[in-house]
Amino acid sequence: MLNYANLTKDLGSVQKPLYNPRSVTAGIVHFGVGNFFRAHQAYYLDRLLKDDPYWGVIGVGLRDSASAREKSDLFRKQNGIYSLTECASDGSFKTRLIGVLLHYILAPQNPQAVLKALISPETHLVSMTLTEGGYPYDARAQKVIEDDAALNADLKNLEKPQTAFGYIVAGCALRRKLKGCGFTVLSCDNLQQNGTTTQKIVLYLARAHDPDLAKWIEENVTFPNAMVDRITPSITAETQRLLNEKTGLNDVLPVLTEDFTQWVIEDNFLHTRPEFEKVGAQIVGDVSPYEHVKTRMLNASHGMLCYSACLLGYEIKDEALRAEPLLRRLLWDFWNDDVIPTLTPPEGLSLEAYRDNLLKRYLNPAIGDQTLRVAGDGASKIPVFWGPTVKAIIQKKGDISRIAYGLAAYLEMLQGVNEKGTKFTPKEPGFTNEDWACARSSNVEKALSLPAFRAWQDIAHDELNAQIVKYRQMIKRDGVRATLEKLVKAPDPV
Repeated sequence: MLNYANLTKDLGSVQKPLYNPRSVTAGIVHFGVGNFFRAHQAYYLDRLLKDDPYWGVIGVGLRDSASAREKSDLFRKQNGIYSLTECASDGSFKTRLIGVLLHYILAPQNPQAVLKALISPETHLVSMTLTEGGYPYDARAQKVIEDDAALNADLKNLEKPQTAFGYIVAGCALRRKLKGCGFTVLSCDNLQQNGTTTQKIVLYLARAHDPDLAKWIEENVTFPNAMVDRITPSITAETQRLLNEKTGLNDVLPVLTEDFTQWVIEDNFLHTRPEFEKVGAQIVGDVSPYEHVKTRMLNASHGMLCYSACLLGYEIKDEALRAEPLLRRLLWDFWNDDVIPTLTPPEGLSLEAYRDNLLKRYLNPAIGDQTLRVAGDGASKIPVFWGPTVKAIIQKKGDISRIAYGLAAYLEMLQGVNEKGTKFTPKEPGFTNEDWACARSSNVEKALSLPAFRAWQDIAHDELNAQIVKYRQMIKRDGVRATLEKLVKAPDPV
């Protein structure tokens, strides 16, 4: 098993940290130490610590379960060290050991340790990767979801918070009491205006406890927006075995990712910050144009691809794309006819070049990204990733057929059975029993009231609804391939 002792050994082609993790200062508290954080933010920090050893990470896990306790124990046994393998489309790969995670706290077991880390004068940055569904905020209504159970628990008791937002408010209350300074809160989730959203949730909680505390947070804490991008699949036991076989390591916490990464951060930090721009991040005045490109071209097309792939029985994204030219043509039409004409890119970015690179990334055979993982949580993803394109096409009275097909495929995917008759379990963590009953009703029109469709409820969308029903019936009657044959038009881009 990996640990600090490995850093003194010859590990062949595996790159060891160019710093001593035991000499690094913990300047960051991070909530949500999943694979994406370990492939993305930690990757940037790993290259930064050689010259600026003040940005080590104290990781925080928010859930208490058997798997969460096992993960915490493994982090402890490996001294927070893990391997990150980057794979290119040509099959080449490189592996490095990451040593930025100095400590890991399972918050439900030791909330006081988390609060201690938050009030440390060395903590200048609090970051988070919670997934899109981890934010109790309705983007369409522009308000906090007040009946969120975890948020309400924090409203009643901040001594043992359940959410990252509760911990931030509790930490700020203690820093204010101790006459300390504030910090920067940096969201690293696929959520448009993620910093602004985080700020609204934090201030909502703070005002409920103490309006003066909310005012202090407004004056002493900053919430920069950020756009993140790196495809990072889940790690199966077989993937772990193959990675260790390639590297010669015995790593129980390996991470696999592509060789592409992007991080665009709003220049809105309090006091000192890591110089992320030295290791490839972009520090900009406005993140919005980059967010729009990424969410509408990458994230939305991920769903467009994987809803259909799940129905066709494919478990791995690139395998579906390689085997099914109709899926490649669907994405090509979606990008060229639906997204690009309705999107204004930031200066210097070619949408056509971005499109071409996306297809190359999706076809990377080394990543093995799971279709069911990508297709999960559509209720949170579709309003954010699809909503702006849907509204733009409806408002200009454009061709809504591909969008309608994609949403129909999403609803059919929720039935949990593919065209081969194999059952699977769609992941919709925010669904209520009522939502599931609605999604699986024999009356296909009932599903049109699901949370996934809330982003365009403020404009006339009867034609979209009619086409969604039409394509659901076609998929049920004729199957995905026959439906796509009638829908797509572009030549195969590969």
